[in-house]
Order: sequence, then structure tokens, then C-alpha cells
Amino acid sequence: MKISGFSLDCERLPAPLPIWRATVRSETWQVVARAVSETGGRLLALWASDRTHGASGGLVISAAYAVPEGLLWLDLPLAERAATYPDLVPFFPCAGRMQRAAADLVGVTAEGATDRRPWLNHGAWPEDYLPLRWEGAQKAAVTTRSVTDYAFVRVEGDGVHEIPVGPVHAGIIEPGHFRFSVVGEKVQRLEQRLGYKHKGIEKRFTELPALQAHRLAGRISGDSTVAYSWAYCMALESLAGCEISERASWLRALLLERERVANHLGDLGALGNDAAFAFGLAQFSRLREDWLRLSKDALGHRLMMDIVVPGGVTADVNQATAASLAAQCDWIEHEVQELHQIYDEHPGLQDRFLTTGRVSPELAARLGLTGLAGRASGQAADLRCDRLWIPYDQLEVQIATHRNGDVAARVSVRFDELLESLRLIRLLLSRLPEGPTRRELSLPNKVAFGAGWVEGWRGEIVVALEYDGGQGTNFIRRCHCHDPSWQNWPVLEHAVMGDIVPDFPLINKSFNLSYSGHDL
Repeated sequence: MKISGFSLDCERLPAPLPIWRATVRSETWQVVARAVSETGGRLLALWASDRTHGASGGLVISAAYAVPEGLLWLDLPLAERAATYPDLVPFFPCAGRMQRAAADLVGVTAEGATDRRPWLNHGAWPEDYLPLRWEGAQKAAVTTRSVTDYAFVRVEGDGVHEIPVGPVHAGIIEPGHFRFSVVGEKVQRLEQRLGYKHKGIEKRFTELPALQAHRLAGRISGDSTVAYSWAYCMALESLAGCEISERASWLRALLLERERVANHLGDLGALGNDAAFAFGLAQFSRLREDWLRLSKDALGHRLMMDIVVPGGVTADVNQATAASLAAQCDWIEHEVQELHQIYDEHPGLQDRFLTTGRVSPELAARLGLTGLAGRASGQAADLRCDRLWIPYDQLEVQIATHRNGDVAARVSVRFDELLESLRLIRLLLSRLPEGPTRRELSLPNKVAFGAGWVEGWRGEIVVALEYDGGQGTNFIRRCHCHDPSWQNWPVLEHAVMGDIVPDFPLINKSFNLSYSGHDL
């Protein structure tokens, strides 16, 4: 593979999407990052692994990039003593928090990084505890050290004061701390501190049989259970060399689009409510509830959890069910179009939406804003359109984009994507091919690598899977699941600058980022 004239010796993984993997040296790590950045590529994920007990051995830092050829997975083996690697922040600012998480989990650090504050470790872990290091895996996490102060960046000047919000919030909102520096009501700076939802999921993957771990993947972020399950199963099928049936691929896409519709319905109602338009919340909540109930009746679960499994799916659609699902799309589309017109013509909503929480296309490109929020700021990337993979290669997906980058743009993209998903669902149902819904999976008796890459409703989800089937084991050495919220949380800090404090809930909801998917 050549990137900006630089050649890499890569192997292609057997996946439905073009996914490449290569091992590089330290001097090549930043060269590739620079080349990817200069050619408009994107950093999808960064993580660290301890392969002490594997064939390759030692500590490794890995990165996944979106490049014209597909997904490029790079491994950089690290020296045992130093455990350092070149910093990627100069090329991809979104790498900063990922690098800090890698330091907390595995103890590897980026050379020259200016921000080395702990990210997931809030001081409650035992001293020198690195949960994803093999030598520390059996440490009893019972002795805790005293909690240390987190060095928030202070804004100085006349009239500046701080408003700390969270981590505990009202209702059922997940925990996260937001430190506002304000003058009057205008926000000068916002700094987030997340990690309160850290659950040890990446460690838990190594304790589960590979053929059962899709259930854990589906619970990383409940609003994206189909996307995570599909990405995990794609990674497992990739390393096993298993090609699922065409019918199974189409049914997975059907589930994924239903998941997208459910989330957009919920968000559009919540955005209306945050702008004091309770009518919008009531109407979209009604539509979402009807949508979820039919998912339960037709597919077995409101959120379609545990339906995507290794080798295919567990649910099928007969003619009567297909007719019911298609009919629901018709009447939901009619109601959404009416509500779209109401939202567009409501002066109170438009006053709150327009110009609020703006992220310019230039800033979005520089900071790596991705997914739905990125498309609302001129970043025209959607895996369903950009890559020819079954069944999206036959559906001619129309990408929804906007350039204003404000709350109104993110609302507009949601409406457009919702209506497009309804069209796709009807196509999927009308053209559903015959064939089996699941195939048996035979895992290899050796060390193997697989990757999954899926466009969830929030953005691209990546799963990198390292498997060891030697000596009759069925062992996950490392499973890294990456949520697009990693890229987008830092951009939210910029989006709120210059707006007033009461607009923050509205701006925050317009991004609707995942705490749970971020704090593994």
C-alpha cells in the first residue's frame, strides 16, 4: 500500500470491507501519521495491547486509520523498558485522550505529549495498577490510594468564574464532569472530565469465549447494540475466514437501519424539549415507542439485542412480518415529514437552533469530528456510501450533509438520515434474498487478527480483535471496541465557546455522545 508516496507492506484481512494490517518501526509511526493526515485520511482509533503471552510478544501501540484504500491497522511494537512511542497529537488532535487512556490501561506513554493527566484512572485504582497488563492482571483491586486533584485548566481575567457541573446529574443521565469558565453567562472555555463509567469491559473480553463475547459487545452502548455486535462479529468472522450468507448481511443492515431510526426519533424529540417545545418531545416519543414495540414483536427485542451473532443472525423475517415493517415505515415517514415542517416553521425552535453550538467545517476537519456531527459540519464521510460492501453496494445510499455546523444543521441531518433509513428499510425488505440466516464458524488453531468496521447511527464503530486459538484454547487476547464519541467529545468543548450556559444542554444533546461507549 502507498500513502503519499510512502510504501507499506500490508496484509489484507478477509473481511467484507477493505481492512489492511501492518507492523511498523518507531521511525515509521509518525511518517505514516503525517502521510495519512496530509492526504485527508482520518484517525479512527488508537489503543495499546500487552502481547507478552502471544507469538509476537511485548507491548504494542496500535492505530486504525481511514485511508482511500480502506481501514489501515498499524502495530508498533515497543521496547520493554521504555514503553514509549511518538506522539500523534500534532497530526490528529483527537489522539490525545486515546493516548492518555492507553497510559492508564497498559502503561505506555507518548513521547513529547503535553497532556499526561490520567483519563480513566480517577485515583481510585491501586498504586501502579495497569488493568490490561498481564503481570498485573491478578492484582486485587482493593487497596486504593487517596484521590488526587485533577489539574483543570484555569481561565484568568476580570469577571471570570467557574461553574462545575456533575459528574452526578439529574434523572438518569450518565456521569460526566463539565467545568465551565464563564463571564456573565457567556462560556469562555469548557473542559470535560469523563471516565466515570469505566467498567473494565476490555478486560472482561479476555475472560469470555470468543463465540460468546458478541453479547458483551452488544452491551457496550445500549443505543448502538446492533452496530457493536455487527462490528465484533465482523472481526470474529474476519479472523475465522467465514463469509456470512447474503441474506444474513441484508438482515443485519435492516437491524442497523432500524436502530438508526429509533435513535433519530428519540433525539429529535429531546432536542425539541431542550428548546422548550414539549409538543415535539411528546410526538417523537410516541413514534419511537411504536417503533420499538414493533421491533420487539417482529424481531424479539425492543433494542434488537443479541440478534446479530457470529455467522449471521438469530431472527428472520417472513412475508407477513416484512409487510408489517414496511407499513410502519410508510406511516412513520408521513408523520416525520409533518413534524419536520413544524420544526422548520417554528420561530422559537429556529431561534434556539440557528447559529447555536457552531463547529465550522475547517475546525471539524482539524479536530477530526466524525459521524453524524461531522456530516453536519461539512465532513462528507459515511461508510454506507464510501465503501462497496454488502448490502449497501446495492442500495445507493444518499449521504446527508450540511455545512452550517450548528444545532440546526445537526437537526437537519437527523431528519434527512431518518427519512433515508426508512427508504432503505423498505428496499431491504422488498429485495431480501433467499438463503440461510446463519453459518457455522470455525475458529483457527493459531494466533489471528480480525477487525470490524460499521457505520453506526452516531458514526463509525471499529472493533480490533486479537485471538489465540493455540493448544486447543479459545482465547481473546485483546478486544478493543472504539466509539466515535472519542473523537467528538473534545469538539463539544469548542462548540459551546461563545454561547451562553443555558444553551449547553441543547448543544450537548445535538451531539448526543456516548459516555458508556467511551468509558470502557
